[in-house]
Amino acid sequence: MSTHVQKPGWFTVNVFNRAVAWLTRRGLSVWGSRVLAVRGRKSGEWRTTPVNLLTVDGQQYLIAPRGHVQWTHNMRAVGGGELRLGKNVEEFTAVEVADDDKTPLLRAYLKRWKAEVGVFFNGVGPDSPDAEMRRIAPDHPVFRITVTNRR
Repeated sequence: MSTHVQKPGWFTVNVFNRAVAWLTRRGLSVWGSRVLAVRGRKSGEWRTTPVNLLTVDGQQYLIAPRGHVQWTHNMRAVGGGELRLGKNVEEFTAVEVADDDKTPLLRAYLKRWKAEVGVFFNGVGPDSPDAEMRRIAPDHPVFRITVTNRR
């Protein structure tokens, strides 16, 4: 398994993520944004981060553009979490997608959010050949989510 991680810089952590999370918590989705809440694998405490929710062929996915970051480790350990948009909360279960099945999902993600996250994909873009998508697939966890409860 890849250990690829691209840590966010000060601006991303302290300005961009906070601004997107603030808007999303108030019910304003920024290009599909949600606040992901996942219980910590060690602490059991809720951990939150803004994410982009991708829908392909009626299925919903979470993709980690920065690689194997803390929320991906927590997701593997607990198998689900919550997606929050304003007062709406969707509880979900998550199943990690195999590397061989990620190509169309990574391509769709990059088509939608390349301007925002393209820098994290090592020069691979939505029009890159399948071989390039397969090359980067191990570096970017993908989870198929299934909503189990809405409140």
